[in-house]
Amino acid sequence: MTTQAPFVNLRFFSDSFKRFLPNSQAVSLAIILIVSFVLIYSLSSILMPVFSSIVVAYLLEGLVGKAVNMGMSRLPAVYLVFSGFMACLGFLLFYLMPLVSQQAVELIQHIPDIINRAQTEIMRLPKTYPKMISENKIQQMMFAVQKELLTYGQNVLSLSAASVVGIVSAMIYLFLVPMMVFFFLKDKELLISWFLQFMPRDRNLTVRVWEEVDTQLGNYVRGKFAEIFILWVVSYATFAVMSLNYAMLLAVLMGVQVIIPYIGATLVTFPVLMVAYFQWGLSGVDFMYIVFAYSIIQALDGVVLVPVLFSEAVNLHAIAIIVAILFFGGLWGFWGVFFAITLATVVKAVLTAWPRIGDKNNTIFADMSTNDPAKF
Repeated sequence: MTTQAPFVNLRFFSDSFKRFLPNSQAVSLAIILIVSFVLIYSLSSILMPVFSSIVVAYLLEGLVGKAVNMGMSRLPAVYLVFSGFMACLGFLLFYLMPLVSQQAVELIQHIPDIINRAQTEIMRLPKTYPKMISENKIQQMMFAVQKELLTYGQNVLSLSAASVVGIVSAMIYLFLVPMMVFFFLKDKELLISWFLQFMPRDRNLTVRVWEEVDTQLGNYVRGKFAEIFILWVVSYATFAVMSLNYAMLLAVLMGVQVIIPYIGATLVTFPVLMVAYFQWGLSGVDFMYIVFAYSIIQALDGVVLVPVLFSEAVNLHAIAIIVAILFFGGLWGFWGVFFAITLATVVKAVLTAWPRIGDKNNTIFADMSTNDPAKF
């Protein structure tokens, strides 16, 4: 009995290990995933410009591939796509960001007036509902809000003191990232060939996982950028026609809010309604028009845009999306939230392609080519 128990335990662990790592290809994939995660997690603060360049180059590679499929040589296609990227970057830096920053400053400057008006409206509540709200409670609430705003202002000043470091970092990004993006596109095959020499030869499963990730990730990212652009344009056109203040700032927020599903739409609702309320008041007809237009835009985004743009992308459950935002946001902050859905897509692709005991499809791995760098 004493010798049989260790044997049973050993067999249990052996079966569990084989279930998780059924073959040598699964071992190779597991090692690659673990090493990649450790490197990205430990070096993200140092090599973030490199990681950002790889992501941008990956996004632009789809346009380069389409140009090549249309009969254009790769090098002219790279120059064409990169020129378009630089033009969009110039528009973003020299037109959109200054305009949004100007409107944000104007909104911040009007915050004291907004607070005073809100305080006046709130102080009317005890007279309207004397049994529910007392004037003393209202004053306590306003004192607490003013205290929080003072603390927030002090934090903003402390952040502005370190703005020089932020400007230097931004200049490094603006110089290094476009340069690395160009070379990642131009020397793609050379860089992949150099990288593959460090990979295990038995990597058919890794190739299959990468093809799954490439397909699903490409569909998702292209759809997400299209959704951001469409919401931005439609929102700006709507707000500008209705003469809403800070139209460009609010339109940019409308586009960016889709990066954080569920949460982003909730966060952007408050500034849109707040600006409309302090511009026209609740009794104004224009305020109701803004509420109606905003509701239509959000509804069309969920009912029309999302099904059309993401019909070929991986479907993720709402719980999986929220967990991904919390997990990756906790690891890498803003960038973790920004890439949370794409990283969750990668995780799901890995789990989908992971071999299982008794899976007859595992036999196709031997038929896949491992010498083509373009497949990796």
